[in-house]
Amino acid sequence: MNRADHSVATLCRVLEVSPSGYYAWRKRAPSPQARRDAELMAKIRRFHERSHGTYGAPRILQDLREEAHEQVAQKRVARLMREAGLRGVHRRRFMTTTERDERRRPAPDRVDRTFTAQRPDELYVADITYVPTWAGFLFLAVVIDVFSRRVVGWAMASHMRASLVVDALEMALAQRKPRGAIHHSDQGAQYTSLAFSERCREAGIATSMGSVGDCYDNAMAESFFATLECELIERRSLRDHAEARQAIFEFIEGWYNPHRRHSGIGHQSPLNYERRFFGEPVSYKPLPLH
Repeated sequence: MNRADHSVATLCRVLEVSPSGYYAWRKRAPSPQARRDAELMAKIRRFHERSHGTYGAPRILQDLREEAHEQVAQKRVARLMREAGLRGVHRRRFMTTTERDERRRPAPDRVDRTFTAQRPDELYVADITYVPTWAGFLFLAVVIDVFSRRVVGWAMASHMRASLVVDALEMALAQRKPRGAIHHSDQGAQYTSLAFSERCREAGIATSMGSVGDCYDNAMAESFFATLECELIERRSLRDHAEARQAIFEFIEGWYNPHRRHSGIGHQSPLNYERRFFGEPVSYKPLPLH
């Protein structure tokens, strides 16, 4: 970039290299390692872009190995990302709102912080949070399958009435048709309501509730909300409820369930983890790499 002001001969003299050596270097082909780095970097950029800029080196590494069939070390991926200025995002705790109804008796805690399941539709966790927009809060209720971390039911509304959590449960029931599942939540008034309790009883769902004011009693649901905040809400200004609904739908059904990798299930996506369990072929969103 200094050639406009100084001749090559002057620059070579200052740098103590010969002009012939400089021109030989210009003509020299890139080394095998440099060519290999360039090939990997092109794929890393595309996987990073597909994750909306959220993936760090560990998840990019899994994409490279499983989808691009690249045998590469994590240190190399981390170095290339660092040199290119690419990085992942880090989650923070998402704010939730729980309003308890003292008139309603909560369900017993059938989970006791043991958030494990041997198969799909054995244990669900559920919670509500709010999503800020320029037009006010949009409330989101989710039902998550503990086995695969898959969001199997969700609903959005401008209110926090019991119908919000009933609608999220209805989606889970319609999609999964569970038999004898446990539904675990906090002691919010929506989950202790008569409408929700009756719907669970009709569907053969056993309700479970954690203690009041303890985030660890519903940690998996809060973890999802933290991911939603970090990977979507903090990175985007949502103008109104319609835009928020569309963004959340695309995040859950277009990214989180089919593609977002989780360390707790072997760096697989929820959908592919379930497919492997049932012996079905896994699938990924087609990604051009050349």
